[in-house]
Amino acid sequence: MKKIITIIVLALTFTLTGHAQDNMKTKATTVTLEQTTGAFTQESLTLEEGDYIFEIANNNVGHQVGFVLVPKGADVSKSENHIKTAYVTKAVENNTSESSNITTLAKGEYVYFCPLNPTPQYTLLVK
Repeated sequence: MKKIITIIVLALTFTLTGHAQDNMKTKATTVTLEQTTGAFTQESLTLEEGDYIFEIANNNVGHQVGFVLVPKGADVSKSENHIKTAYVTKAVENNTSESSNITTLAKGEYVYFCPLNPTPQYTLLVK
């Protein structure tokens, strides 16, 4: 009997945890950015403070692309300065899109770019 109760409690815990994670995802706003060869089509962003998921579309670049977000003024070449939750969860194949994890952005200025494409650095302002 104790084993059955333990199994039920574990099953409920996993179910509730899964729903909590789903609810967290629904509270985040998705920002869609498109990359073409050597560029993002959206060259600047202004957002409100909050939680975001970045969806990156690879529009016929011809190879994999990615996404890097860094606070403005930080050395973009050092990965310890990258906001790792903003990375896409896997490299974006040609003519597909991928999303990041939930990224919480505080007020300030950031830059985003793709080192795989490569693109210029673009401004993201959070008010």
